[in-house]
Amino acid sequence: MRHGDKVNNLGRTAEHRRALLANLANALIEHKRIVTTLAKAKALRRFIEPLVTRAKKDNTHNRRIVFSHLQNKHSVKELFGNIIPEVNERPGGYVRVIRLGFRRGDGAETALIEFVDFNKDYNLYEGKEKKKAKKTRRGGRKSRSTAAATAAEQQPVEAAPEAAEATADTAEQKEAEA
Repeated sequence: MRHGDKVNNLGRTAEHRRALLANLANALIEHKRIVTTLAKAKALRRFIEPLVTRAKKDNTHNRRIVFSHLQNKHSVKELFGNIIPEVNERPGGYVRVIRLGFRRGDGAETALIEFVDFNKDYNLYEGKEKKKAKKTRRGGRKSRSTAAATAAEQQPVEAAPEAAEATADTAEQKEAEA
């Protein structure tokens, strides 16, 4: 029985699970957002949040502890150098998990996991930058500036006087020939 066992084993041995979570954490630190299965994303959140909390205090001891979990010096440098200044004021909840749907091949539920404060240019919850105009099949009333612009386009441009005289001359020649 597994009463009170809160660890999601992910169908792996302890060493395999530790290596998997370290690799996922390294990818998340490098790319700031990754797509994986929902179960792995939730396990990764429990793995990485204590590391980010520890990294808020930059000293040799904390760097060595974070390195012992990640086993990648570039990830440690990125975490302490670029990520921590962005999430330093946050008391917790450094990553978010967003469900994406089901994978086509095996039906596994996928999720996007990302750092919350790091991606300020793209936020799923604040809406998109530009909304497209709603297209309908009916004409509807247009604004004055749009109506004036379309009216100006539809009116024919008067030809230059020389071109008008040339057109009149060709018309007279055709009548004379007939």
